[in-house]
Amino acid sequence: MSKNDCCPQPEPETPCCPTNKDGTECCPPVQSSEPSCAEVADDRPGYKLWPFVCGWTTASGQQIPKVATRLTATDIAGRWQMRWGFGRTRYSIAPGLYAIGTPSGDSPVLVTANYKMTFDILRRDIYGHDAWILVIDTKGINVWCAAGKGTFSTDEIVHQVKRVKLQDVVKHRTLILPQLGAPGVAAHEVAKACGFKVVYGPVRSSDLPEFIDTGNKASPQMRRVTFGLVDRLVLTPVELVHMWKHILYSIVALFLVGGIGPEIFSLSAAWSRGGAAVATGIMALLTGAVVTPLLLPWVPGRAFAKKGAITGLAIGLAASLIFADTLGWLNTLALIIATATISSWCAMHFTGSSTFTSPSGVEKEMRQAIPAQAAALLVGALCWLAAAF
Repeated sequence: MSKNDCCPQPEPETPCCPTNKDGTECCPPVQSSEPSCAEVADDRPGYKLWPFVCGWTTASGQQIPKVATRLTATDIAGRWQMRWGFGRTRYSIAPGLYAIGTPSGDSPVLVTANYKMTFDILRRDIYGHDAWILVIDTKGINVWCAAGKGTFSTDEIVHQVKRVKLQDVVKHRTLILPQLGAPGVAAHEVAKACGFKVVYGPVRSSDLPEFIDTGNKASPQMRRVTFGLVDRLVLTPVELVHMWKHILYSIVALFLVGGIGPEIFSLSAAWSRGGAAVATGIMALLTGAVVTPLLLPWVPGRAFAKKGAITGLAIGLAASLIFADTLGWLNTLALIIATATISSWCAMHFTGSSTFTSPSGVEKEMRQAIPAQAAALLVGALCWLAAAF
């Protein structure tokens, strides 16, 4: 973008009074209130100029960044990076008002979180429409999780509406919020505090164009929350990454404990018993963090911890067929108990990634499951140690 494209050249001004004989004007030139190109094209204090900013538009005297709707290779790479849990706490954009296309005072206002992946999906899905995007500060957390944590909230929406002077930018008084943000927002309080009515959009941003084109009308399908196989699959990598430290510590501990016996410590026992324990532990981890989420609708029970225990028990029984002859029945029993317990614990952590439970439901399940898991793991450990002697 050239400087001429960024900032229109001012019209020649007529001097406010005749020129003096020495060539000077009798009054200084009028200073423009518009920011210069350097002021709007560069980073501002506390803001990072992301590549998705493709220009600027002026509304009510404000310079508002225009954002592209086509995702770049960098955006896509960042999305995969987040799926694997690398740098999730730093993947956020500055809160404020953004423009899609060439919005006017009549264009819709879409409210979203400042988690960049959420913002990227929204701007991609709103392609072909003119709209304002009001990004609120959710501390870099997606809409649904932020609503549960209290950062996608009534107070934050009101604060951002007032901060960007939205009442001067648009003629209407309607905010379109994502449906999954509803638990954190009191619509009547928003209207009371800033004068804007809250309308809840569809569950998925891909339905927003149709929602807007039909006068903010949502079909029953748009209101339905689904959690299909692909939705579950893309969430499994981050669960594994979050556990990598536990995995490393567990491998070392299992090898060391596996070598304990009548001879105090035996390296051959560490390789045989410890190796079997590590192999079984990895199977339990993958069962709880990957297999259970994929089979979620078909595994009996409602609680995730119970579902994980069932799939872990099945894997443990299958593993016992491999190790029973070499390890004996007591070692094998310990591995079966440990597999079910570890799988249950991993599956329980997936509760917060699903749309099946509420925050209170997650807390209730954890209060009930963790003591049972600890007791089962203790029994398995005692069996494992007893088998060595």
